[in-house]
Amino acid sequence: MAAQSLISESVLGWSIFTIVLLVILVFCWTYIRKFQSRQESEVVSTITAICALAIALITSALLPVDIFLVSFMKYPNGTYKEWAANNGTRSQIEDTVLYGYYTLYSIILICVFLWIPFVYFYYEERDDNNVNKCSQVKNALKYTIGFAIVCVVLLLIGAFVPLEAPPGQNSTQWEKVQYLFEELGSSHGLPALSFSISSLTLIGMLAVITYTAYGMSVLPLNLIKGTRSVQYERLENTEDIDDVEHQIEKLKSKCTDGRPLSSRDRHNLQDLEGKLQVLRRRGRHLEIAERNCCTKVGSALRPFKIILGVFFIMVALLFTVALFISNLDKALHSAGISSGFIIFGTNLTNPLNELLLALQPVFPLDYILITVITMYFVFTSMAGIRNMGIWFFWIRLYKIRPKRTRPQALLFLCMILLLIVLHTSYMIYSLAPQYVMYGSQKYLVQSPTPGNATSRICDADAPEDQCTVTRSYLFLHKFWFFSTIYYFGNWAFIVAFLVGLVVSCCRGKKSVIEGEVEADDSDMSDDEYVH
Repeated sequence: MAAQSLISESVLGWSIFTIVLLVILVFCWTYIRKFQSRQESEVVSTITAICALAIALITSALLPVDIFLVSFMKYPNGTYKEWAANNGTRSQIEDTVLYGYYTLYSIILICVFLWIPFVYFYYEERDDNNVNKCSQVKNALKYTIGFAIVCVVLLLIGAFVPLEAPPGQNSTQWEKVQYLFEELGSSHGLPALSFSISSLTLIGMLAVITYTAYGMSVLPLNLIKGTRSVQYERLENTEDIDDVEHQIEKLKSKCTDGRPLSSRDRHNLQDLEGKLQVLRRRGRHLEIAERNCCTKVGSALRPFKIILGVFFIMVALLFTVALFISNLDKALHSAGISSGFIIFGTNLTNPLNELLLALQPVFPLDYILITVITMYFVFTSMAGIRNMGIWFFWIRLYKIRPKRTRPQALLFLCMILLLIVLHTSYMIYSLAPQYVMYGSQKYLVQSPTPGNATSRICDADAPEDQCTVTRSYLFLHKFWFFSTIYYFGNWAFIVAFLVGLVVSCCRGKKSVIEGEVEADDSDMSDDEYVH
């Protein structure tokens, strides 16, 4: 009977994960195809982008499964279920989740350091009109080796970082190398992978501060403000065209008697002709948008968008308040920098943590909420990247636009999302630390009266054999110095969100053809819109 219960509970958890997996694959294919440039599409880069985006979303979906499995080991009264009463059975389930993290995090390392760089440089070599495929592969491998070296260095540092006793000082170099491989091949090899993932998570933290914080403000406010009227934009665009044509005629009238234009006038004329070309292309796009049925449907759904925008901004503010309280709790009650600001449980009332705990009795509302929170971070990150583009400090590298995004930009987009997903787990832990550590588990506390016991929500005071910690916690807090950096990163995230909120409020409504027409686009790029 216990074995049947174990199978049914495991099947339920992994069945949900499988359904989510199928939904993720369909979404990734649709998302990449929506933004992919039809003129520069390339099979290898398309498949790579879809797979990398799917891996990012699948990894984010594993955290709710982790919480679900540790929580389902116990009844609401705090006693273990029959199939989980054996410590070996619980370890087996924990190992299954741990292997899932190992696999997905290893795939992320391969994607970030090998697969995506190789495809990116392979496509870059193709842009150089290099028709020799062997030469393309060779040059791409040459650049990718640099990324591979960085990955190996991170693994070596993680393997030898002094968290546990290393081989004796009298050991030979070969014995130390053997120790490394033994560490990587056993459960103690966790530090090597964890250090590499934590290093990438630092980069993901910067991406979260830049893109996710801005996306959390711009996404809801864009829904609330809506877009400008198509009819008004067409009228305004027509007036701009008439004004530019008048200026061009005025400049050309200077040379009607045969006199050449000055260099300044020629430069102004060239700028005005380029501006006129953009305005005419803009007019064509506005005309198409006015006839498009999607624009009319969007106008009809305007009240729903406003409600959705208000809901999203309330969620964003809830997250910000919860993150502020969590950080304040760590500042007041943790051991400080030397401990990575780690606390077990909560000392201040955290609204999101309390909400998740309150939803526990109504299965599966708490798991739905933690899944929604995870996906919310991913989708707001996508919105932030979509609105900002891809930047390297003050240099804008690529724009993300529907049907106009270059293959290299899609690869960058997916790599950034992979890094953001790595940091999302820590962000969610910061929002609801007690729930992410123990889920809905409870344990029994014996009262002084014989035979009476009360159940209590699992926390740091619980006996070790009574509460199971989620596997994601092992990756998040393996190294105290990373936790310290993440802590200060949370403060930077709060500031970035508030700044982004002010900027988004000050900006006007978006154009109905936002991002479709740019000065550096060619006329040929209109073909995929017109036809």
